[in-house]
Amino acid sequence: MTWLLETVWVLIGLPLVVLTWRRFPLTNLLCCLLAAHALVLAVGGHYTYAQVPLGDWVRDWFGLDRNPYDRFGHLMQGFVPAVLVRELLSRTSPLRGSRWLAPLTVCACLAFSATFELFEWAAAVIGGHAADDFLATQGDVWDTQWDMFCALIGATLSVLLLSRPHDRQLNAAAGGATPAARD
Repeated sequence: MTWLLETVWVLIGLPLVVLTWRRFPLTNLLCCLLAAHALVLAVGGHYTYAQVPLGDWVRDWFGLDRNPYDRFGHLMQGFVPAVLVRELLSRTSPLRGSRWLAPLTVCACLAFSATFELFEWAAAVIGGHAADDFLATQGDVWDTQWDMFCALIGATLSVLLLSRPHDRQLNAAAGGATPAARD
């Protein structure tokens, strides 16, 4: 059950991308990021986030109190969806080229992160101690806040680092037209 809860996004997202590909093909950047995110989710689902061996190695190497793979997963929960949200908004709304695109992208990622934390809370209420592997709090009373902060950092970094290359791919896919030229 933990594996299913951890990987449900891949199980929903992959068929959705395949089914909509002809009408709505994604940029190469987004496809690569989605594949990387799917790998992070699959590894977290396989081991549970608190027990991923790579995270144990990082914890031991840096003398951390907890396995940081969960934090990395939440960083990715902001980083990758930021490009997805940005692409959807750029291609389906008048926000392309707008100064509102970046902050709304980050806000959407934070909204998703908060929704996911509510989902985790519901799992804890329903499952009790059986949900501990899914929650991966590792005894941290601030885990929820850290998770959302990591998503915020990931989304912000994504917008700052990937907006220009993402715009180039979006422009190439649109035949090189700028937002003003298309209108």
